[in-house]
Amino acid sequence: MAEITAALVKDLREKTGVGMMDCKKALTENNGDIEASIDWLRAKGLSKAAKKADRAAAEGLVGVYVAGNTGVLVELNAETDFVSRNEQFQAAVSGITKLAHGFDGLEALGAAPSPAGEGTVNDYVTNLIATIGENMTLRRMAKVSVNQGVVASYIHTATGEGLGRIGVLVGVETGGDATVANDIGRKVAMHIAATAPLSLKTDDLDPAVVERERQVLTEQARESGKSDDVIARMIEGRIRKFYEEVVLLQQPFVMNPDQTVSAFVAETAKAAGISAEVTGFAMFKLGDGVEKKEDDFAAEVAALSGT
Repeated sequence: MAEITAALVKDLREKTGVGMMDCKKALTENNGDIEASIDWLRAKGLSKAAKKADRAAAEGLVGVYVAGNTGVLVELNAETDFVSRNEQFQAAVSGITKLAHGFDGLEALGAAPSPAGEGTVNDYVTNLIATIGENMTLRRMAKVSVNQGVVASYIHTATGEGLGRIGVLVGVETGGDATVANDIGRKVAMHIAATAPLSLKTDDLDPAVVERERQVLTEQARESGKSDDVIARMIEGRIRKFYEEVVLLQQPFVMNPDQTVSAFVAETAKAAGISAEVTGFAMFKLGDGVEKKEDDFAAEVAALSGT
């Protein structure tokens, strides 16, 4: 008997869109054979989901929910933007997002009891695939929390309460006026939606990203033919400029480019007589990073008409 690993279950789930428990059962019944397991799932009545699983799901909705000192983002993808206006789909995203507030990680969320009251969240999504007729993927979730203060949220191009194409959370630590802190956080969240920073602080940046940028800048500087000392200074200056472009607290604030985001937060808090600090953020842009298949519409019509 082949070992049914978590990776094998995940692979089958990604290929079929079927719930994890059903995938594990299928693999167990078929000695770990992926193709045989797909056929087994189709034979058990999950063929609608399985047939749609290879279709790109880059549309859908981002859900945002804040309760207490924690906010959560969830992205549920579908194939077309029409689904984002479907009331059943919107209700699913809202329900899953609220449920996600109590779980850590996508795997735990997928295995959680469905907000519909039957099966798991993964089962719930699989049923939506069969009902609505499009491939769907519960793609990612993120949380932002504060010890004391507020988590502000912002939805860009909203299609419903807490639903849209871009969702942002910002954690503001403060012991002062929550209304002021929330206003600061919301404005910073709007800034984030516009600029998509890579990190909160310089130290939080992925070292691989910095090194890749440094290598590109080094090659560019060498083209100048200047001495190594001059090149070294040029690179450090350009790296500082890079930080200003991608590090949230160092970015020019979109509502007043003459000051950084850090300066905006400090100045606004001081004017209100409180201390406040942005300690974390998360942003989901719908479909970001998902490879979309470009269809030849004319060829598709021709194929359907037999020409």
